Amino acid sequence: MRAYLRSLNPQLPREVWILQAGGLVNMFGNGVIGPFLIIYLHNVRGLSLGVAGLVVATGSLAAFASGFVGGALSDRLGPRVVLSGALVVAAVAFALFPLIRETWHAFALNLLVGIATGSFWPSQSTLLSSLAPPERRHAAFAQQRMTMNVGFALGALVAGAIARTAHPGTFTILFLLNAVTFLAFVAVLQFVPSTRHREERREAGRYADVARNRVFVSYVVLNVIFIGAGIAVMSELLPPFAKNAAHVSEPAIGVIWFVFSAGVAIGQLPIVKLVEGKRRLRGLALMGVIWAGAFLGVLAGGAWFTGTQAAVVFGIAVGVFALAECLHGAIYAPLVVDLAEPQLLGRYMAFSSSSWQIGFFVGPAVGGFVLQHQPLALWPAAAAICLLASLYALAIERRIPAHLHRTPHTDSLAGVPGTMPNMTLATDDPLSTNAQPAPHPADEALRIRGGGSPAPGTTRR
Repeated sequence: MRAYLRSLNPQLPREVWILQAGGLVNMFGNGVIGPFLIIYLHNVRGLSLGVAGLVVATGSLAAFASGFVGGALSDRLGPRVVLSGALVVAAVAFALFPLIRETWHAFALNLLVGIATGSFWPSQSTLLSSLAPPERRHAAFAQQRMTMNVGFALGALVAGAIARTAHPGTFTILFLLNAVTFLAFVAVLQFVPSTRHREERREAGRYADVARNRVFVSYVVLNVIFIGAGIAVMSELLPPFAKNAAHVSEPAIGVIWFVFSAGVAIGQLPIVKLVEGKRRLRGLALMGVIWAGAFLGVLAGGAWFTGTQAAVVFGIAVGVFALAECLHGAIYAPLVVDLAEPQLLGRYMAFSSSSWQIGFFVGPAVGGFVLQHQPLALWPAAAAICLLASLYALAIERRIPAHLHRTPHTDSLAGVPGTMPNMTLATDDPLSTNAQPAPHPADEALRIRGGGSPAPGTTRR
């Protein structure tokens, strides 16, 4: 048992742990708000479920647009600068949410949140990728998913104990608490070194260069489907469904979301260990099948039970969903990094983040109106789409380069071909006075094709 627990150590540098600590604090605030945002807009401020879903979707639309700007700025200014700015903007927006009295107030403030969110994810992912060793990036992204879900779980539990739709002032406490966590993350970032790209041999690229990578685009489309029909539906629409269709109380909703996030937090590192050496796209296909079963569980809970009994069924469903989501945390983002070109990592991460924004736009926008008119129809529809996404994952596996089919093993010392060893700490205190960066495989190929000799230590033996 001790050996197994030691094997779960993600083996990451101190800077990554500091970054993850900031994310944990910030996600505590997001957990305070996440399960209750649509409930606040509908049950406290009087917006219909369809309009409340559109408010959330509008934020995702803004995030989609700002994400491309954030990705480009991350490549030019450095991800830490962009991330800090995004956190400050989000803090201001959430602090103003208690002042919502008209529908347009909700749209305007959620647009501001969306602008911040769009720049948050590509900059945060780029910073994490640059700090983690190439062969441990799958563990770094899995650890991120784990720590953020720990924060989200605790936040949801606290919010469930505070929030009461009959007392709007309780939601003011939630929004201000959330704003404080964004500023706390900014403070933590001061202890994380900034990073920069090495681009001496390459011109800065464009988003058009990313779009020409058809394998990557197909992979992003797959994620749009999984996010829109999977995570967005479960995270945004189950709380109002539980509250208004199954008559589940606010504290019980908080407990359900504690189970959801705690499931990811507990299961993430063991599942990372489990998927090492396994085929990535098959893992995502398995995830879609399990999600489909979880959605049918939600359907059963809403159709046959109410109150506490429904909450128990929903808790089981989201627990199963969460464990399957761990496959996404271990597989999706690391493969994005592996498919990316080194000098365009920020832009690749922005494209990747756009899949989340599109999913969180379509899922709540369409699902909110389905929930308003035919609540029980939403869950089998989501299940069917997840099954189709699983088939699509198997179909595009053959387009992924063969050397990227499998998640690397922990004991890999050489790293994974195609990852980002061209990231370096922007510091005047190097770890070694004579260390030299390993050349990227693409750079080496260009050198040889151009008539140059291979760099020392890169020739085959």
